[in-house]
Amino acid sequence: MASQKQEELIKAFRQLLKEESCGSQSQIVEQLQSQGFDNISQSKVSRLLSRHGAVRARNARNEQVYCLPPELGKMDSNIAVRDLVEDVANNGMLIVIKTSPGAAQMIARLLDSIGRSDGILGCVAGDDTIFVAPGSTAEIDNLQESIIKLFM
Repeated sequence: MASQKQEELIKAFRQLLKEESCGSQSQIVEQLQSQGFDNISQSKVSRLLSRHGAVRARNARNEQVYCLPPELGKMDSNIAVRDLVEDVANNGMLIVIKTSPGAAQMIARLLDSIGRSDGILGCVAGDDTIFVAPGSTAEIDNLQESIIKLFM
């Protein structure tokens, strides 16, 4: 029974993201509560956003909203984003992330959405490898740890 309720929550959550109308986590909480998910909290929404690879982007009305990257629609919905990252390492200049085949662009997009404020200057992605340029090489180990905590 609990797993069915969880599946309903995920379905409703993904539908909200597809509608591209929620600009904050609190708006997602309110929308889900209005649909009868009374035990939803902002921390649970935050975990759902991370687990499903949601990013903030501009919608057709030029509003910043949470949405799923287009690449995620091509993947099996039973696969969690954290299952796509296989290894994270650095050489003192760049962080190199190895992913499952075809997942690098989606993961890079997620990292780019984090941006400079959290230490990421930018990312370059291939099919299964991402190069992450840190904002500061002095903080590269801390950034690597943050990425590991996010995805592994």
